Amino acid sequence: MKLYRFVVVLCLFFLSCDQKSKVEKAVEEIPVDVKVERFDKVFFETKPQDLAKVKKQYPFFFPPGNDDNVWLNKMQDPIWREVYTEVEKKYSNFEHVREEFNVLFQHVKYYFPETKIPKVITVIGEMDYNAKAIYADSLVIVALELYLGKNHKFYEFPNYLKENFEERQIMPDVVSSFSFRKIPASADRTLLSQMIFEGKQLYAKDLLLPDYTDAEKMGYTPEQIKWCEENEEYMWRHFIENEMLYSEDPKLNTRFIAPAPFSKFYLEIDNDSPGRVGAWIGWQVVRSFMKNNNVTLPELLKTNAKEIFEKSKYKPKK
Repeated sequence: MKLYRFVVVLCLFFLSCDQKSKVEKAVEEIPVDVKVERFDKVFFETKPQDLAKVKKQYPFFFPPGNDDNVWLNKMQDPIWREVYTEVEKKYSNFEHVREEFNVLFQHVKYYFPETKIPKVITVIGEMDYNAKAIYADSLVIVALELYLGKNHKFYEFPNYLKENFEERQIMPDVVSSFSFRKIPASADRTLLSQMIFEGKQLYAKDLLLPDYTDAEKMGYTPEQIKWCEENEEYMWRHFIENEMLYSEDPKLNTRFIAPAPFSKFYLEIDNDSPGRVGAWIGWQVVRSFMKNNNVTLPELLKTNAKEIFEKSKYKPKK
């Protein structure tokens, strides 16, 4: 009997690997050639007297109402010029990142055939960590000043934010922005709904970034992923016993969904927990739903949280 079970498990394993290889082979056949424009380079290497030419070429970066002195000051400001110098040190050759964009959008085209391949434009923004990478249909905007490495001297952010200021986070950030636009807005403000919303975005990374680790997809360290795996049952029981899942208390988002140094159970485990554990749990619910239902990625993103939860058959690992 043990031998029979071993053979069955082995067959399922190879069947799964074969299925994955079929998908990846199909993905590799999709022709994609992402174009990259280095607006940051153009802007900081343009002479002040030629600013009008840059504004004409990139009008969407120059909203009306701002005096030209705003741009001229940034163009010549020693601090911003130093930022540009540091960006150039790291990204003077952007080809390897462009190749990653090619692979990403091969996967996007496989799961969302109607998607147009966007142009990637790199910028140096205003150190706004909420706008690191933005997908906007025909464009992907990447703020390179926020991908210089977590230990860079410029960063005066909390460690939990700096952890994701790495080059390897560019693609996960783009997928987050892409999937956010694909998920319909919902009036459901329960914690469960917010968890599953985050879980959908993370599951999109499972399919669109198959070579990335769970830690990279989540923006965690490997140790934080391990903590969640080891405490999955405990966290789920805590949500259930305290009747949090269907609560619309806005504080629950801050405690368990929003970026934070740790999650707030108001227990001793807070000191060891990573932030956003509600998003991680939501990811496991969505993974369980996809495992137990024959649903495409676009269909998943449109399915409401209640249906996903009820059909997920989710059981936390002990």
